[in-house]
Amino acid sequence: MNNENNKDEVVFDVKNVNLFYDNGAKQALKDINMKIYKNKVTAFIGPSGCGKSTLLRCFDRMNELVDNSYRDGIITYNGEDIKDINSIYLRTRVGMVFQQPNPFPMSIKDNIFYGPRCQGVKDKKILNEILDESLKGAALYDEVKDILNKSALGLSGGQQQRLCIARTLAMSPDVILMDEPTSALDPIATLKIEELINELKKKYTIIIVTHNMQQAARISDYTAFFMLGELVEFNKTEEFFSHPQDKRSEDYITGRFG
Repeated sequence: MNNENNKDEVVFDVKNVNLFYDNGAKQALKDINMKIYKNKVTAFIGPSGCGKSTLLRCFDRMNELVDNSYRDGIITYNGEDIKDINSIYLRTRVGMVFQQPNPFPMSIKDNIFYGPRCQGVKDKKILNEILDESLKGAALYDEVKDILNKSALGLSGGQQQRLCIARTLAMSPDVILMDEPTSALDPIATLKIEELINELKKKYTIIIVTHNMQQAARISDYTAFFMLGELVEFNKTEEFFSHPQDKRSEDYITGRFG
């Protein structure tokens, strides 16, 4: 894909990125070049172990926490090299929602308050405004407004995942990373998360790793297809699925391998 003709605003620009584990013995990403566009949903697809979650964790510098790993190349966030951005600050701007819902073992309310309190917010009025806005933003408010002091662990799996999204929203991020956020959920809960993602992109830039090609086709504006650490193809989703440019993309989409 020729990104130069795209008029969408760039949030992340990935240039010649390689990532290695085990002191260079294993290469997980190979010369990745791509752009992530503002207020769009970008889906990362590909077989297991192809590098999509590894790249996702580059955007909030989580890979740096892995021993004996290193990355070269450049990733810029709003034009600034992320290596020059304080990692804690970066993670407030770039939130992460994981595969398994992971609410803290505390009340629903305290799950939302946790991040802002860590940032020094003590004013109860402000905290309650954040609580309402975050739960409404995650389409969870009506379901939990009467049980805010109950344990978050008592919620259903789908509700727990939306609470984790609300907890991310409480930090007022710019970007939300989602690592297979519906893989542990039933179809009805999955549909609610997909509807939510469609709503959230009005305010946030979203990158989602998914094994589900149908999901990528339904919810994303751009699709990136990975194989063996390489970015095989990156294009607008409609174009990617209707006219794949690479034979490997076509074979994956049509189920010849996966």
